[in-house]
Amino acid sequence: MTYYLIRRILNYIVLLFIAITLAYIMASSFLRPEELFANRQPPMPPEQIRAYLQGYNISSETPVLERYWTWLTNVFVHWDWGYSPQGDSVNGEMSRRAFVSLRLVTIGALVGMVGGVAIGAWTATKQYSVADRTISIIALILISTPSIVLAIALQIMAVNFNRATGTEFFEFIGEYGQHGDYFGAAFFDRLQHLLLPTVSMSAMGLASYSRYQRNLMLDTLGADYVRTARAKGLIKRKAVTRHALRTSLIPMGTYFAFAVTGLMLGAAITESVFGWNGMGIYGVETIQKADINGTVAVVAFSGACTLAGAFLSDVLVAVIDPRVRVS
Repeated sequence: MTYYLIRRILNYIVLLFIAITLAYIMASSFLRPEELFANRQPPMPPEQIRAYLQGYNISSETPVLERYWTWLTNVFVHWDWGYSPQGDSVNGEMSRRAFVSLRLVTIGALVGMVGGVAIGAWTATKQYSVADRTISIIALILISTPSIVLAIALQIMAVNFNRATGTEFFEFIGEYGQHGDYFGAAFFDRLQHLLLPTVSMSAMGLASYSRYQRNLMLDTLGADYVRTARAKGLIKRKAVTRHALRTSLIPMGTYFAFAVTGLMLGAAITESVFGWNGMGIYGVETIQKADINGTVAVVAFSGACTLAGAFLSDVLVAVIDPRVRVS
């Protein structure tokens, strides 16, 4: 198994390097930082703009391959991912926004995964019952609802609740706000601002994961080994948890590995609606602001997250499937 995993890691490193290289070439070819200075008042002299951009290694007058080699050397030697056209350090922005996304995504992902698996497994054992049909309808409605609509609907309901109760129970703009000076006030303030974004993200996870888990459970509940376990006297609850549920979790584990990594950059709409400056909204801003170095850094981060998910999936498959361990 060790040889298999090492081989997969090497393949992923090569793929990541190729993806980053292509991203840099495309970003350098199509993004024009010079246009950001065209409407400045007072206008900057062309020579000053040229010197400014060359200092950050993002001038289009310098050949792309020459810029790429300078940038690549700085990354490998100094771990310096460069600067934006506004002079902001990409390293600083990436480190700050990655932790913002991590705080935003972690709870929502866990609630969505655990809750979705539990709901899906339970409804599979109650197939065609009133509860199964009701949950299926709610899940399909949530899956069909765009995330921006769900987020705004939650905000409207929160505002109405605050007005009806005369309180400020729901705070949902930004990561934090004004709070008292009692013990733990800052912590509870952050939890308060995290509540609605977490509900918005976890609702989608609960709906989609429960549908996957339900279908997988229905396949395993009718398998021969489950019926054999029941015929040997194993009670239904243990047959479901020890055999049907465990087997159905194998493909779900692979799905989780990729889905969680995608959430780090896939929450741009949620971040925008609730005022969180995470990786998702940063990826959009780098393109809008012609930030070549920032765009490449976001692609690198996204690729690293995706390949980390792929590696976790490989580990899971290698642990479960003995044929992979001897290949």
